Amino acid sequence: MNPAGQCGPVDSDGFAGDPVPISSSLRVRHLGCTDYQQTWQQMVRFTAARSEQTVDELWCCEHLPVFTLGQAGKPEHLLADLGIPLLKTDRGGQITYHGPGQVVVYLLLDLNRRKLKVRELVAAIEQAVIDLLAEHGVAAERHGGAPGVYVGVAKVAALGLRIRKGCCYHGVSLNVAMDLSPFAAINPCGYPGLPVTQTSDLGIKLIPAQVATALAGHLAGQLESSNE
Repeated sequence: MNPAGQCGPVDSDGFAGDPVPISSSLRVRHLGCTDYQQTWQQMVRFTAARSEQTVDELWCCEHLPVFTLGQAGKPEHLLADLGIPLLKTDRGGQITYHGPGQVVVYLLLDLNRRKLKVRELVAAIEQAVIDLLAEHGVAAERHGGAPGVYVGVAKVAALGLRIRKGCCYHGVSLNVAMDLSPFAAINPCGYPGLPVTQTSDLGIKLIPAQVATALAGHLAGQLESSNE
């Protein structure tokens, strides 16, 4: 990934990063550290322009500091003004924070073609994170009714999706090696006092670029197995 604070390049097809095939039905782009709103707009354009032949993609990135509020998000979950922008977006979920050192993987998928239901997709995303952490000796789990991945009571990964005409975008964020202090200014995912953690504090020594590659691999594995 590019160093924090530098935004990824835009490819000749109008989307950031060069696509790398993972399989015949999936490819991955590494965008670097990007502006959230610009990347969101690119996801919307990609989804609107896709056809039945469009190959599904995973977009891996970090973001410049931003709070994002889901479609049904409540502004009162922002507890303090830190001078960090607040952006209302079209994903599901409440409020979260994105910043350098957090790996975000966006899943731009044709769910109808994959015969994949939203609940199955959420479970697959969570399992990919759980399996990645397990490889490094960290036991993670789901919490019923609260999408995401947790280590004990602390949230390490959050997810939110948008479904449009049978296709999805947005995805999952995994805290790796970031400044966690902005989370204290919100009720993370709408839960007052919810603690957050990150892989670097759990003894995993991978840098964000390595985590992004590993997580994309686990997500691809989950998606390809569900497609069999």
